[in-house]
Amino acid sequence: MSYQVFARKYRPKTFDDVLGQDHVVRTLKNAIAQKRLAHAYLFVGPRGTGKTSTARILAKALNCSGGPKADFDPDEDICVEIAEGRSLDVLEIDGASNNGVEEVRQLRETVRFAPARGQFKIYYIDEVHMLTNQAFNALLKTLEEPPEHVKFIFATTEPHKILPTILSRCQRFDLRPIPAETIAEHLLHIAREEGVQLHESAAWAIAKGADGGMRDAQSMLDQLVAFCGDSVNEANVLDVFGFTSRETVATVIGALLARDTPTALATVQREAEAGRELSQLLGELIGALRALLVSRLDSTTGGDGIPAETWAALKAASEAYPPERLLSVIDVFAETEARMKWASNKRLHLEIGLIKSVQTLGEVRLSDVIKVLAGVSEHLDAPVTYAAPVAAVAAPQPVPAAVVETPAVEPEPVPAPAPAATEPEAPEEKSGEVLSLDELIATAPDEPEPAPEPVARETPPWKPEPEPEQAPEPKADPMEEFYKDPLIQTALEMFEATLKK
Repeated sequence: MSYQVFARKYRPKTFDDVLGQDHVVRTLKNAIAQKRLAHAYLFVGPRGTGKTSTARILAKALNCSGGPKADFDPDEDICVEIAEGRSLDVLEIDGASNNGVEEVRQLRETVRFAPARGQFKIYYIDEVHMLTNQAFNALLKTLEEPPEHVKFIFATTEPHKILPTILSRCQRFDLRPIPAETIAEHLLHIAREEGVQLHESAAWAIAKGADGGMRDAQSMLDQLVAFCGDSVNEANVLDVFGFTSRETVATVIGALLARDTPTALATVQREAEAGRELSQLLGELIGALRALLVSRLDSTTGGDGIPAETWAALKAASEAYPPERLLSVIDVFAETEARMKWASNKRLHLEIGLIKSVQTLGEVRLSDVIKVLAGVSEHLDAPVTYAAPVAAVAAPQPVPAAVVETPAVEPEPVPAPAPAATEPEAPEEKSGEVLSLDELIATAPDEPEPAPEPVARETPPWKPEPEPEQAPEPKADPMEEFYKDPLIQTALEMFEATLKK
């Protein structure tokens, strides 16, 4: 028997073999169990995530003996025929090479024929977005009202290129990129089955480089076995594919958090001279910073594949910076990644991005000054007071000199005079017993006696003559009070600054 690559040899055969797509598998199994089968399905997702494998498994479940059923036997004849692509009832069509109107017209002619062996006639069109608009329009009527024995299954990596009229007639399933942990575990399983010693660090490096695609990871493992033989370690993975090790990523992140620009630049230079892919290095840096930021908000998250001891050291170093500062560094790297995508000198842009990131971590912002001042004010011995606004300070009232020299004394109570017949308030009709203000001040004793309780008078109280207006005293400069503020004085001493008047 000829050699079969890992991607074909370990292709999923049943729903339980599909990895990382639990939401799709559960929906399809429930639909089969409840007999709620749609006439058209659309599988969307990146390359290598299981679109074709899931379509074939669904076809097996529909046409298996005693079907439709989700727990079919993958080794029975009809399921083996579907898996090998030689079943007369399951037609696999390449949308890239059969994208014209004529091909769709032929398909419409064949849908009328009953299935040869199974219960349904299934049409699987891969890369369906490659069909022309005319071909889509020719397929609309058949897709909306197909015969009862016909099922359509479409697969695409670019759903935005499909007409909305086609999308509305299908049940859409989005297949997600497979997590790196799941890919690494599956690679270790394949290695055990093949008798290959695959180190865990190497499996993780392959999974990170596969970027969510199981088929890509299996193809890389196949290539590594051909290159290394029966033992594959992380260094082999880095040498063959130019990936960046987790230790290198941790070194750059540690130098960045320590604001050690020479070490970070030296690491980038070493990676560039070794032929590493700098865009992949930048992506790893962004992923590690993202993991640090998430760990600050949720301590239960992992270290994105970085060893535990190194990850603990990086977390301790990141505690010196607030989360918003780490977010600013991620923004700097994101802009660098956009520039590196089209730049010929990627190393230059990566080095500039590292220098900017170090400056971002070391710069002093207004929010930092406010936090420092707020912390200082809490430790001041005297409470911090602020000068009142000028408008809120009442103007000083003029005080006679005589009053300043001699303390004011309440006058002796005087019996109220008999009420006058007319206008008692007039000055010329006052009784001789009523003293003027000047006389009261002149006759006041040196030691004032306690004032007795006031006696109610029947006549209105006497009002003294208004004193002549005097010029108001000059107002104090409010800025002088501002400069004397303890909080401002402390800030000036800490930052060794002066205020210009």
